[in-house]
Amino acid sequence: MNLLIYKTLMKICFLLLIGFLLGSTGASAQVDQSELEQLEANKQIAMGFYRDLWATDNTDRYSDYVADTYVVHDIGDRKGVTEPAIEQKIIADRFWDGGEMDFELDYQIAEGDLVATRWTWHYEPESLMARFLFGSNSIPVINVFRIEDGKIAEVWNHRHDIDTNFVNFFRIQGLLIGLLIALVPTLLWLRSRRKIKRIQAV
Repeated sequence: MNLLIYKTLMKICFLLLIGFLLGSTGASAQVDQSELEQLEANKQIAMGFYRDLWATDNTDRYSDYVADTYVVHDIGDRKGVTEPAIEQKIIADRFWDGGEMDFELDYQIAEGDLVATRWTWHYEPESLMARFLFGSNSIPVINVFRIEDGKIAEVWNHRHDIDTNFVNFFRIQGLLIGLLIALVPTLLWLRSRRKIKRIQAV
C-alpha cells in the first residue's frame, strides 16, 4: 500500500514538474516573440525616418518619427544637446534645397531600445553653395537611435565628413585667420614706416 502511494505521489510530482517546465517555456517564448516584435517596430521607425527625410523630400513627416524634443550627440559643440523635433526637418530641408539626395541601407541592428543603422548618403548638388560645401558625394554614416514611446528620443551621429567638400569651410576659416594674423604686423610695419618718414622729413 505504501509503495502504491509512493508511486502515485511520484507520478503527480513528475506531471507537475513537466507542466511547470512547459508553462515556463511557453511564457519565455511569448516574451521572446514580444521582444522581437518590439525590435522590428523600432527598426521600422528608423527606416521611416530615413525614407521620408533622407530618401524622399517628405520632411513634413518628421514628427511621425522624432519625439517633441530629443537629445543629439554629433560632431563639434553639438554634443548632449536637447533640440526640438523640427530641427531634423530643418537639417534635411537644407540639403534638399541645395540638391538631390538618396539613402542606401548597408545594415541595421537593434537591441533593447536602440537601433543602429549603417547607411550611405548619396548627394548630387544643384546650387552653387551646395556644390562648394558638399560636392557630389557618397559618404558612410552610422546613426544610433534610442526609441522611446514609438519615437526617436536620442541620436548618436557618426559620419565621414572628411570625404565631403565641407572641409572647404575649415580651409577658408583657416585662411582668413592666417590673413588676419599676417595683417597685424603688416599694419604695424606701415605705421612705423610712416613715423620714420615723418621724422626724416623734419
